[in-house]
Amino acid sequence: MLSERLRPLRKGDPLSRSVLVTGGNRGIGLAIARAFADAGDQVAITYRSGEPPAGFLAVRCDITDPEQVEQAYKEIEAQQGPVEVLVANAGVTKDQLLMRMTEDDFASVLDTNLTGTFRVVKRANRGMLRAKKGRVVLISSVVGLLGSAGQANYAASKAGLVGFARSLARELGSRNITFNVVAPGFVDTDMTRALSDEQREAIVAQVPLGRYARPEEIAAAVRFLASDDASYITGAVIPVDGGLGMGH
Repeated sequence: MLSERLRPLRKGDPLSRSVLVTGGNRGIGLAIARAFADAGDQVAITYRSGEPPAGFLAVRCDITDPEQVEQAYKEIEAQQGPVEVLVANAGVTKDQLLMRMTEDDFASVLDTNLTGTFRVVKRANRGMLRAKKGRVVLISSVVGLLGSAGQANYAASKAGLVGFARSLARELGSRNITFNVVAPGFVDTDMTRALSDEQREAIVAQVPLGRYARPEEIAAAVRFLASDDASYITGAVIPVDGGLGMGH
C-alpha cells in the first residue's frame, strides 16, 4: 500500500506541498518537476534562459546572484507558500584538461554547482525551520564519486555537495529536515544525445546494466527521498547509475 506521500493527490488536497526544483526547465530537472506535479504537488522551477515548460510556476533566476535567489523565493512564497521540498538540480559544466583550465573555468562551475546550491538551500531553510520540517535533495553526479579526466572542476563541485548535505543533516536533523544526495550516472538527455555513436558506446560499455538511465528513473529516486517512506533517511548518497560507481 502506498504511503500518503506517494499516492496521487487531487487539486486542493491538504497533502499537496510547495516544491521547488532549480534548473527544472529541461532534462533531469524537468523530469523531477513533472514527477512531483503528477503526484499533485505545487511545483515551481527556476530557469536562466529560453522559454520554460508549461504547467509550472516558472521563475527566471540565476542562482549565482543572491538577489535573484531572494526575489525568486519571494515570488514562489507569494504564489504557493514556503518551500517544503527543495531539489537543488541547477548546474553547469566547463570541461577542460587541468593545464588548460582557467581560473574562471574552475570558479564559475563551483559558484553555480556548489555555492549556488548553498544559496538556495540557505534561503529555503528559513521556512523549513519555522515549519519544523522539510525535505532537501541535492543532485550530484557519479563523477563526483569516481572522478573524470577533464572534469576536475565539475567533479569537485559535485563531491562538495556530499559534505555539504551530510553536515546539514547533522546540523538540522533535530528540526525534522532531511538532506540527501542523488548521484546520477549517464542519463539519456539532450546533452548525451549530442555525443557521437562511438562516444555513447564507450560510455555504455562502462555501465554494468549496459544502458543509459532515463530521466524518470532519477526523478523516482528523488521523489522517494521526499516522501514519508524516507522520513528516517538523511545524509544518504543514493547512486542511480546502473552500477557504474558501485563501491564509491
